[in-house]
Amino acid sequence: MRMYDIIEKKRDGLEISYEEIQFFIKGYCEGTIPDYQVSALLMAVFIRGMNEKETAFLTEIMANSGDQIDLTPIEGIKVDKHSTGGVGDKTTLVLAPIVAALGVPVAKMSGRGLGHTGGTIDKLESIPGFKTSLSMGEFIEQVKDVGIAVAGQTGNLVPADKKLYALRDVTATVNNISLIASSIMSKKIASGANKIVLDVKTGSGAFMKTMEDSIALAKAMVDIGERVGRETAAIVTDMDIPLGNAIGNALEVMEAMDTLKGKGPKDLEEVSLNIAAKMLELAGLGSYEECRRLSSRAIENGSALAKFTQMIEKQGGDSAVTGNYSLFGNASVIYEFVSPIEGYIEKMKTDLLGTASVILGAGRETKESAIDPLAGIILSKKTGMHVKKGEVIIRLYTNDSGKIAEAVKVLERAVHIGAKPPQERPLILAYIDKKGITVN
Repeated sequence: MRMYDIIEKKRDGLEISYEEIQFFIKGYCEGTIPDYQVSALLMAVFIRGMNEKETAFLTEIMANSGDQIDLTPIEGIKVDKHSTGGVGDKTTLVLAPIVAALGVPVAKMSGRGLGHTGGTIDKLESIPGFKTSLSMGEFIEQVKDVGIAVAGQTGNLVPADKKLYALRDVTATVNNISLIASSIMSKKIASGANKIVLDVKTGSGAFMKTMEDSIALAKAMVDIGERVGRETAAIVTDMDIPLGNAIGNALEVMEAMDTLKGKGPKDLEEVSLNIAAKMLELAGLGSYEECRRLSSRAIENGSALAKFTQMIEKQGGDSAVTGNYSLFGNASVIYEFVSPIEGYIEKMKTDLLGTASVILGAGRETKESAIDPLAGIILSKKTGMHVKKGEVIIRLYTNDSGKIAEAVKVLERAVHIGAKPPQERPLILAYIDKKGITVN
């Protein structure tokens, strides 16, 4: 078997076999197939595409390229959740304690943020003392003991994806549905859950900007999950507007805790409850509507917050933060971005809001960048709201006053004020599972 022949087949739009995909993945990971040949194949895939069978083969082979997490010591059905990434997306911090409080174990490996989207691990590390690096033994025992653990990904989870993604990043082959779907699903499959719920973001703050692309990606991932024996469902959610009001690590954790107390932003609560309900439904706790009611009750009776507090304690954090937010510390600089005119906020470019928070120190431009856990922004007003001239729209938080001017320039491009409010669209845009696609 030769890599040249595999490239030629895909260049001509032909289907490549399981054995051919296995050959190129194994050879690339072992260093016997060079970057330039894999780059050529990636470009052929980008232009010609992959069918459902090829995409499932690629996913399965990548999932088997490194560690496989064995969750069988944990009793019950394990349901994993993945978000494609968005600005202000702290749903894991809300829904994981809800699901765990209702008796469904949550064994979640999460990532760090890069670019304008935040990472769950960075957010949790803003809690004083919180430990996100757990050995596999610690991870499993914690889930068995308290029903929930959220930790950083193991270093050898899907190494093929790490190598391929780095190459895609520099060869303009990132934005291909088969390659994105296999990248996400290979990690979910290797993470060991029985069932998977996907939160596919769409809009200006997401990687998928259109509903059409978001539904196509969701369907591709559901198809992969079903082909490899993991029941999978996806929800397409709006990311034309940031989720909640807080963008930034400690700020988002505080907002998540407010939501677990029933005092958070309604959009964050709504999306979190919907995803939690789908996870609980897959775990066999009843119909979607019944699981939605159970999720709401876990917030109302305090059991979800208690489970979050328990997780903080188990992972070495100071659980007193749930009742005393000052323990996070305070940013030394707060700046108010005000409206230059009266009118309605027609649009807030979500990706630019994320960029502004990164400039303030809340995110990283490269994997080596340091994060300021206290930096970020709070939205006092959101898309569709009326503002008066001089009224505060956004508060900026940072420990470096030199970053304010650059962040303000970005916000001036992000916020558009006009005479009329825009048409409102639903937070939950579509549901996708093996039965088909339902658009709201």
